[in-house]
Amino acid sequence: MNVTVLAGGVGAARFLEGLAQAVPQEDITVISNTGDDEDFFGLRVSPDIDIVIYTLAGAVDEKKGWGLRDETFNALEALRRFGYETWFNLGDQDMATHAHRTMLLHEGHTLADVTRSIAEAFGLRLRILPVSDHRIRTMVQTEAGELPFQEYFVKRRTEDEVHAVRFDGIDEAWPAAGVLEAILLADAVIVAPSNPIVSIGPILAVRDVRDALRNTPARVIGVSPIIGGRTVKGPADRMMASLGMTPSAAGVAAAYADFLEVLVIDEEDAALAPAVESHGVRAVVAQTIMRTAADKRALAERVLREVQ
Repeated sequence: MNVTVLAGGVGAARFLEGLAQAVPQEDITVISNTGDDEDFFGLRVSPDIDIVIYTLAGAVDEKKGWGLRDETFNALEALRRFGYETWFNLGDQDMATHAHRTMLLHEGHTLADVTRSIAEAFGLRLRILPVSDHRIRTMVQTEAGELPFQEYFVKRRTEDEVHAVRFDGIDEAWPAAGVLEAILLADAVIVAPSNPIVSIGPILAVRDVRDALRNTPARVIGVSPIIGGRTVKGPADRMMASLGMTPSAAGVAAAYADFLEVLVIDEEDAALAPAVESHGVRAVVAQTIMRTAADKRALAERVLREVQ
């Protein structure tokens, strides 16, 4: 079974851990958000791509939920000496990933090529595709002005109310090679439990991607990142509310209604099944909180049963 997953960061990485237990890695293609990508100290950082790679390679710092295990921050400490802002934590091993990415990009390689080389270096066999090789930057409009996503998310700790979101560069962005084929030729397409606005939103905004999701013969299944009106991690619930969306599983169904066939919602939200289905999306109730490896696999297997 060929499975394609639209993925953001931490929530998607956890889901993919379970999927990789249920499906051979060679049968999985991940289409990753790149709207969070940013340059720090001259290095290109791709947070959502890297958290997926680090997590699936068993190298992530599970206590922090990001970065590499047993990381040190000596280079960051040294940069403070020269007066640089160091609010975005880059560990010494992590910087090697970004240096590799940046050098290859400067040599003319595509982001898709670079991502493949990083995944292979970490011993992964699945395919990870950036949604586009073109630069896309998620910009968040707040009362403090328009902020690059990482400044809103990390530096300001998502404390600002979000009034609008736009994707800078989206008009010039084309899908990376293989992205549309991965959707159109898949046996199943899964929208991971990621922020609908700033994780899945940039993927859907790239030209032809949403049309491919509407036209694929594969079943398109999502997992709601909203449970009981809240997110397990991240600001999706508050962002949805401030942007006039309903911060619930039903709001997620509404956001994806033009292409989604099934939405897996948490047991806590079982009563919302009729509201989800009012958008033409079938609701499936399951345990969606992923605390353990068994939880992750069970959720992946429950999603896969909808296409088998």
